[in-house]
Amino acid sequence: MNKKIGVLAIMSVTAGAYLYMRPHNAIPSDLRDAVSDSAIGVLKAERDERDVKVPEPEIKPFYVETGSRWEHGNKRDVAEMYLSRGAPAKPVEYLTIPGGKFTMGTDSGEAYLGDAKPAHEVSIKTFKLAKTAVTVAQYAECVAKGRCTEPVSFAQDDLCNWGDPGRQFHPVNCVNWNQAQAYARFKGARLPSEAEWEYAARSGGRNQKYPWGNNDPATELAIFNTSGTKPVCSRPLGNTAQGLCDMSGNVAQWVQDKHQFSYKDAPSDGSAFEGEGPLRIVRGGSFYDSKAFRLLAGIRGRFDPADNHISIGFRIAR
Repeated sequence: MNKKIGVLAIMSVTAGAYLYMRPHNAIPSDLRDAVSDSAIGVLKAERDERDVKVPEPEIKPFYVETGSRWEHGNKRDVAEMYLSRGAPAKPVEYLTIPGGKFTMGTDSGEAYLGDAKPAHEVSIKTFKLAKTAVTVAQYAECVAKGRCTEPVSFAQDDLCNWGDPGRQFHPVNCVNWNQAQAYARFKGARLPSEAEWEYAARSGGRNQKYPWGNNDPATELAIFNTSGTKPVCSRPLGNTAQGLCDMSGNVAQWVQDKHQFSYKDAPSDGSAFEGEGPLRIVRGGSFYDSKAFRLLAGIRGRFDPADNHISIGFRIAR
């Protein structure tokens, strides 16, 4: 997996799947230590060594502690490791987002907003949205109970948070759209629609560029252009008026909708677009983004739903 794929594709880039496993080889000790006191014994040992086929090792989805981190092994499940430390110590917290009407999209000429046209009015019903992106510790509960599969781990890419005990309160990343859906169902919730997400990111549909207002991103407002994620809600000055954390920055977020190249046929009632097309929408900037425009509330990304990307996580809605 190329861990540097991370730049969130805004206009036209579709990331590929990039999981990989690290094989481990082991030679049985009886072959390594084989000895003989006679020439015949030596020849026999050499013949036996040629004839024995060493089986391919089984890579198991378990980890063992090695210093301050956890590596592939066969002793302990990483989800149980998080739960044994009291996780999820902070369960999902929902905030009520009062409904209303707002103008979604733009008619401006910026190239990076090319698929966010035309501007159109959308009516949003009152709904609940998680205050934070789903954390590693929260996701671990679903894995431990057999309802979710493991994301790509830091053992495979050190920008992925899964498997590092020091990142339990970071957003879970390297998780694909299907895994996000499975977690939402586990919690009796759903992914927000693209319209709901933008409405919430604009502090309830306000005419502003970013969740915090119109000021360009700064380090005290958002987690971007950094070497990795931070714990959720690390930048409270960048919260929305309703108190939502990290709606831009830290990790971008899967939403329910399929991608379309314009808003021409987008629903006006705030529901998700489920038309033709294989790609799903991602919203919000991430830690890996270096350009301010990538944190705009109106920016759109598109990815294959099977992609496990370092810059993408999710939050859930009701």
